[in-house]
Amino acid sequence: MTRPEVHLASGHRLGASNPRQEGPADLRLVPPALAAWGSAALMLDAPPRWAIATVAVGVLAAGVLLVTWTARSAGVGGRARAGPRSPRRWGRFTVAAVLLCAAGAAASAALHGADLRRGPVPSLAGEYAQVQAELRVTSDPRRTRPRVASAHTMPPAVLLDAEVLRVSQSDGTTTETRTPVLVVVRMEVDVPASDEDAARSTVSAPSVSPPRASTPAPSWTGLLPSTRVRVKGRLAPPMADGGQVAAVLRVDGERAPRVVGAPSGAQQVAGRLRGGLREATDGLPADARALLPGLVVGDTSRVPAELDQAFRATDLTHLLAVSGANLTIVLVLLIGPPGLAQRAERLGLAPRLGIPLRTTAVLGGALTVGFVIVCRPDPSVLRAAACGLIALLAIVTGRRRSLIPALATAVLVLVLYDPWLARSPGFLLSVLATGALLTLAPRWGEALRGRGVPARLADALAAAAAAQAVCAPVVAVLAARVSLVAVPCNLLAEFAVAPATVLGFAALAVAPVAMPVAEVLAWGASWPAEWIAGIARTGAALPGNGVEWPGGWRGGLVLAVVTVVLVLVGRRIVRHPWVVVACAALFFLVVVQPPSVTRVIAGWPPPGWRLAMCDVGQGDATVLAAGDGAGVVVDAGPDPLAADRCLRSLGIRRVPLVLLTHFHADHVAGLPGVLRGREVGEIQTTGFREPPEQADFVRRQAAAARVPVVSAVAGERRRAGPLDWQVLWPPAGPVPRPEGPNDASVTLLVRTGGLTVLLLGDLEPPAQRALLRSPAAASLGSVDVVKVAHHGSAHQDPQLLRRAAPRLALISCGADNSYGHPSPLTLAALRAGGAQVLRTDTDGAVAVMGTTTGVGAGDGSRAGGGSRAVPGLEVVTRPP
Repeated sequence: MTRPEVHLASGHRLGASNPRQEGPADLRLVPPALAAWGSAALMLDAPPRWAIATVAVGVLAAGVLLVTWTARSAGVGGRARAGPRSPRRWGRFTVAAVLLCAAGAAASAALHGADLRRGPVPSLAGEYAQVQAELRVTSDPRRTRPRVASAHTMPPAVLLDAEVLRVSQSDGTTTETRTPVLVVVRMEVDVPASDEDAARSTVSAPSVSPPRASTPAPSWTGLLPSTRVRVKGRLAPPMADGGQVAAVLRVDGERAPRVVGAPSGAQQVAGRLRGGLREATDGLPADARALLPGLVVGDTSRVPAELDQAFRATDLTHLLAVSGANLTIVLVLLIGPPGLAQRAERLGLAPRLGIPLRTTAVLGGALTVGFVIVCRPDPSVLRAAACGLIALLAIVTGRRRSLIPALATAVLVLVLYDPWLARSPGFLLSVLATGALLTLAPRWGEALRGRGVPARLADALAAAAAAQAVCAPVVAVLAARVSLVAVPCNLLAEFAVAPATVLGFAALAVAPVAMPVAEVLAWGASWPAEWIAGIARTGAALPGNGVEWPGGWRGGLVLAVVTVVLVLVGRRIVRHPWVVVACAALFFLVVVQPPSVTRVIAGWPPPGWRLAMCDVGQGDATVLAAGDGAGVVVDAGPDPLAADRCLRSLGIRRVPLVLLTHFHADHVAGLPGVLRGREVGEIQTTGFREPPEQADFVRRQAAAARVPVVSAVAGERRRAGPLDWQVLWPPAGPVPRPEGPNDASVTLLVRTGGLTVLLLGDLEPPAQRALLRSPAAASLGSVDVVKVAHHGSAHQDPQLLRRAAPRLALISCGADNSYGHPSPLTLAALRAGGAQVLRTDTDGAVAVMGTTTGVGAGDGSRAGGGSRAVPGLEVVTRPP
């Protein structure tokens, strides 16, 4: 762009005060960086001879190129001597640099890969040997997310990376080594957050107190990097994609680690800072308390599983990974915008405090190093720190350079230093997002401004769209899913990131010396943090928040092609405002899927529906219509997001009653999704409070939502709008203890709109036979709909099925579940009795509207679903 064009584009009558003429991007360092990246990724587990051959060929070929060019240049003389900017000269240098960088990366990768094969640990892991090991911790302990496994939520384990410094075998042989391992600490009981925080605050002590009898030692979650511990455990080989560990060391969590070496001084300071931030956030609302440490220093120990899932569904996980944006915000706060750093009118705190430019750069470097220590050297943190240090070096030397060479240099240096980054998905996503912000986002932002979009909004929209465009194919490779709400959610969250980060870092710095001030700062940061959490939860709960996509590199390649096509089409569409508005409206309808619209277009929810069985995977969640926008929820399924999404699709805003038939996780773990954003009157449960951890979970959720919890007993009758139901089981008064939670399931007989519905929970045959012998058996004959017990397992009482004689049998189960639900024997028994069987794993969600006078239920022509022929009933399904 010429200087007159720069003045004209400024929009000011007198032109630009500091016109900048941008030249072509300097891409000379990009090929060497990519060559090093590819070479490192390939050579980490390659045979040593391959690495040696790669190094030899690369060095020799580069040497031949350079010697040949030097000889020709010297022999031909001045006439043929290339100038300093000759394309031929730089072409030869670039090829030579590519070869040398590839050779250097191959050598580094071979040395790092050899660490996995050195010493006795790999062979001991192959024998699953019991050993005593002295370890140096190299990462923060991190808890795995609880997994719902039918009856129970599996307790989390604690994972940490470490290096084995000394290993003692059962025969007394002791060997010194330096081998990376993954330590898996099995926890039988979840560690409360308060215990975790207390452990972290005392981790620098040289010894650890013995654990309590019933609670795992909290010191496992309090270990800081560089701590040396002595443990006993069993070695095992890593998984096929085990990465940079030679073995897995499984340790019993009931045994506290014996600390034999305190963490370094820097790590102790970092631990106190992180602990101070956690303490400052203790009194905040739940979402802010969980999210703020993650936003500031990447501490996600308090983030619940369902919030983490919401961040994944909306592609906001980069906010919990301490991306380069955090460091950029902190550095800009210190030095101001880099473009103004060498001008008299430079901004930031440093010039206001009278700090010279070069001293400011040195302080920025120290701040960057401290940032890496406190936030931990994750891939995105390292990439951001390397780019920041290179930019600071440019400020010190007075030589401004494009940020693309800075990014390429950062990639090159980091891959040579730690070749395992070449295989890190986080590092790849970080580099891709940064590259998109440096190349695509400015052009897209300029195009949007040219279409009349306000400058700040145009830049924010361009940044979110560019990052999503280049990262989405990689995310599809890893997650086999494409988020449709990523761009709007990132756009809405972006405006809250800066205030939350600045106030959070201020609280982090102030906490060790003035905790009351830190608490005030944390309270201020809680508002934008809660906004971000609300964006994630809302976006994840939208019915059309994402689409399933083929996984693997083939799926990623297809998505990349689709993205390019969409970008090319979008360039033409933006020229027509009405087309843009129409596309935006269509996108809104696809993502939000308002019930009033989807009822017309997709036939869901069908008008006049009485009962709906949600598709929540391997679990149960049933909704009974109780009036306009109201519904009684029977069980909540295993997934809060799936439960919330189902209720949103049905238009349920008010829940007079949540009835949890029993406390197995596949029936209660989705309760937070039912409670979120709805008026809930009461929670009713079985009186048999097992498993105890799930009963406690329900109590905690109800207390947080201020919803009363009561117990259901046989004989109880209740109404809600058009609904009338009777509790048939479990019986009141002293009865023999049930064989398990399934046999204590609350069983309901519901009447609504001429329908009679029997909901059996997970009753097993002993309880089913006892139900037939109870006074309630008289009301069981010839029901219209039965929710089959225990996901259609083989454990059914044939007499109960014959007595009920349903016209429609509903089974809720997950696709390809490992339990074999539903059983072919149960399906055959139901069909032999004349029942039409519908199941959520193949038919999706099911809605029953009521009785009909005909024998069919429509022609199945509804878009997105279909009517099912059930004699005397009108039924609609929504495919999964």
